[in-house]
Amino acid sequence: MKELYIRHIADHLEVHPWQVENCASLFEDGDTIPFISRYRKEKTGGMDDATVAEVKHWVDVFADMEKRKESICKTIAEAGALTDALRAQIEGCLSATELEDLYLPWRPKRRTRATAARELGLEPLADLLWDGKTRDPLASARSFVKGDVQSPEQALAGARDIVAERLSETAAIREDLRTQLRRSRICAKRTRGTSEQEAAKYKSYFDFKMPLGRIPSHNLLALLRAEDEGLLAISLDADAEKGADRVYADFCRMQYHPAPALAGQLRQAAGDAYKRLLEPSISGEVIREAKQKADIEAIRVFGENLRQLLLSPPVGQKRTMAIDPGFRNGCKIACLDEQGNLLGHTIIYPHPPQNEKVRALTTVQAMLEKYRIEAIAVGNGTASRETGAFLQKVQLPHGCKIWTVSEDGASIYSASEVARKEFPDEDVTVRGAVSIGRRLMDPLSELVKIDPKNLGVGQYQHDVDQALLKEKLEQTVESCVNAVGVNLNTASAYLLAYVSGIGMSLAENIVAWRNAHGPFASREALRDVPRLGAKTFEQCAGFLRIRGAENPLDDSAVHPESYGIVDAMAASLGIRTRELVGHPERCAQIQAEDFISGQAGLPTIRDILRELAKPGLDPREQAAEFSFAEDIHDLEDLKPGMVLPGIVTNITNFGAFVDIGLHENGLIHVSKMGPRGTDPTRVVKLHQHVQVKVLQVDLERERISLALLPDKGAVNPA
Repeated sequence: MKELYIRHIADHLEVHPWQVENCASLFEDGDTIPFISRYRKEKTGGMDDATVAEVKHWVDVFADMEKRKESICKTIAEAGALTDALRAQIEGCLSATELEDLYLPWRPKRRTRATAARELGLEPLADLLWDGKTRDPLASARSFVKGDVQSPEQALAGARDIVAERLSETAAIREDLRTQLRRSRICAKRTRGTSEQEAAKYKSYFDFKMPLGRIPSHNLLALLRAEDEGLLAISLDADAEKGADRVYADFCRMQYHPAPALAGQLRQAAGDAYKRLLEPSISGEVIREAKQKADIEAIRVFGENLRQLLLSPPVGQKRTMAIDPGFRNGCKIACLDEQGNLLGHTIIYPHPPQNEKVRALTTVQAMLEKYRIEAIAVGNGTASRETGAFLQKVQLPHGCKIWTVSEDGASIYSASEVARKEFPDEDVTVRGAVSIGRRLMDPLSELVKIDPKNLGVGQYQHDVDQALLKEKLEQTVESCVNAVGVNLNTASAYLLAYVSGIGMSLAENIVAWRNAHGPFASREALRDVPRLGAKTFEQCAGFLRIRGAENPLDDSAVHPESYGIVDAMAASLGIRTRELVGHPERCAQIQAEDFISGQAGLPTIRDILRELAKPGLDPREQAAEFSFAEDIHDLEDLKPGMVLPGIVTNITNFGAFVDIGLHENGLIHVSKMGPRGTDPTRVVKLHQHVQVKVLQVDLERERISLALLPDKGAVNPA
């Protein structure tokens, strides 16, 4: 990778160039982000997986840019215009905008007014104007009056069209104008012919102005969505006269200061270039540039929400009753064993209009006893509160607790190919209930089966750059899966597919081998799986766990390449390896510096000792119970000043949405979270239990304004 790119990435991420260079080299060798961040800390200087992922993103960006530069140089060379100076400019580009500006004069374009002027033979006249080789433009134009050119004025008009196009294709002028427009305000107005009622949800933007450089990402994305829907007209408040003056001044700096007669022609060309060519083009670019920044911010928040959701505390391997609540269509019940296998299912109708409460109670009581249920998961959708109240009348088994579980995406899963493969003989209602139950047991294992965009933890996810969103979400899921580790003998192919280096095809091979030969006895047995070669084994082995393996290191995050180091540590204490694993007091006797070698540096040795002290430790927190306020059932029950318990359901950069037990979530605006500039993702976490104060209730718009009470304890539930 070129030093130019390495230094740019290092400066952007505030790391050392050698860290970027080593990362790029590891990527070339086929190493994955989780593997590099966990097992190659000496090479990266201890960069976390988020930073390694950033390096990977920029390495890919510059790899694509390098290909683009080669293509551009080839095109310009074929036109006979590639000078050494231009090649150096192209090779020195670090942004796509800068690169495309340099290429613009040679890019194939549709027929323009300048094209028509050239066909009339007016380019030599344009050259005279551009180079300042005429003091009397009108006199010079007379020699071009022939054929379809019927007057000197027509000749000058055509020459000005050519000059205007050249001005619009000059990189320095474009960049200067970009700088100017970046400082302008973005304006929005309701489009003509659109009623206030039609655009009601964008009412706050009907007469909107804000400096483009200061507009929050969610505001910009909302404006652009409204524009796409034809409800708002978006523009920049650029001054056309000042813009034209700036284009003319830039020309004078680059070329020469013309005499008055020539200046008049060039000013006309500059005004035309600004109004017709530059302003529409650059305004669009600047708004797209601002949107890219907004996309990145929205995707960052989405990724953080997704991480928190995937790492939600699991209840664990408990026999679970899952209930997908409903009124008219009843409550769907699915009972699962400790591994999440379906034991039985039914439907009860405890709510209106059927009101079969006694029969429902009898059915639930019988299923609790028959399947020895240890936990109950209730979906948080329609009739959730009523179903929770109904369950309070049931005699629960000792230790059995009731949990409210997010239903977001459950209906998507239930109708998916994944669900059909798992439960080919069950309908979508049963599959949905099973998904709710499994989410309680192990959110990560279940949620990887659903497209993250359908999990209800993002905003504007359909408006942002889809390729960038996909990259971020896949990296987030991969990071979470590998941070927790995966049980090789119980994991589904969908979970295994996110393990470092595996992918869906190999995951299916692993499951097929497991079904044919029984559980894996060791990590080493992975090498018998078809198409799982040495490189893949290196990348994935450390993230896979084998419970009860003969070698206890197979149930830890210690990589097989380091088993020899652990054996040496145990030998230094005169004990067997098994007697070191899980014994922190013995690990404390090890001097990390004594085991540094060319194979492993101090960061790796310290990681090994931490893992040996607590092998296979799940980084997720413990699940906690939660109850909504009992006397709040609809919006009319809310009064300003009330203090209520709630669960954070979504976080944006303008605040957090909180479920307080009603159909409508309340909003804690960022201004009610802390001082100005507060980042909501640093104040609350997804599914956190919080105490909130009701500030305002808008019954007409069904909106609830809340304030966070930060002095209350924060607990992360399932």
